[in-house]
Amino acid sequence: MSVLYRSEAAQAEAWSQYFAEHAPDLTFRIWPDAGDLAEVEYLIAWQWPPAFLASLTNLKVLFSASAGVDHVDLSAAPARPQLVRMIEPGLADSMSEYVTMSVLALHRDLLRYIANQAERRWASLPIRPAGGRSVGVMGLGVLGQAVLARLAPFGFRLRGWNRSQRAIPGVDCYAGEEALNAFLGQCDVLICLLPLTDDTRGVLGRRTFAALPRGGAIINVGRGGHLDQQALIEALDEGQLSGAILDVADPEPLPDDDRLWNHPKVLLTPHVASMAHAQTAARAVLENLRRHQRGEPLHGLVDRRKGY
Repeated sequence: MSVLYRSEAAQAEAWSQYFAEHAPDLTFRIWPDAGDLAEVEYLIAWQWPPAFLASLTNLKVLFSASAGVDHVDLSAAPARPQLVRMIEPGLADSMSEYVTMSVLALHRDLLRYIANQAERRWASLPIRPAGGRSVGVMGLGVLGQAVLARLAPFGFRLRGWNRSQRAIPGVDCYAGEEALNAFLGQCDVLICLLPLTDDTRGVLGRRTFAALPRGGAIINVGRGGHLDQQALIEALDEGQLSGAILDVADPEPLPDDDRLWNHPKVLLTPHVASMAHAQTAARAVLENLRRHQRGEPLHGLVDRRKGY
């Protein structure tokens, strides 16, 4: 029984060591040293070219090395292997840290102070109590719930929106398209943690920005495709939005002449909000692999019809 790793080369050795120590019964190989492809039953990969996937004739489970699978064409993947997205504590922890940092930066007007510093302007701004500010999360999966839990102690009024209904203690939850405007109207800071699908592409656009309270702000830690960048620039320039913190873009990296690079109300980071740690990711995958061997349901199983 063989496991093939075809993902980030820098982490490959740590994955190999973990499997050697905790799963000596499995043959763990690192691409391109794949051995006999007919023996590969489990694949851990970031990308999976269709021709390569077709060569794995006995593949049972494809473990994505990412929390999302929107970066690949699911229609090009054979229906036979089960597809599982990455679920591991390090992803939720690092995402929660990044979003907390971003919410506090917006809450305490850090972007305006950075702009003031560039102009050598010494000027204080009013401090708004956390209890007077509403923070909303779009997407209430594992990461969205972890973010809300991390924000709760600060005292913000917390909102959440999801396609399907969720119940989270201390969070006002909204569900479905019919409740979206009511949710947006309550969000001083809007955080996007939605999966990228045909339905959510461009969701951070004119309609959404207009529904937010004037002077609101956004944090996009989903995917670059969620954001209409021109609509964002217009909303910032018109004052409908006061700021944006973006960890993702489309394309990545942005072209050198893109206005977002130098916009005074925008903070950019290079897709670093959440990263899987090799050992915890390897442990999560191995635990899931063992579940498959025991005939138990897999954690993070992707519904290909929904795209997540």
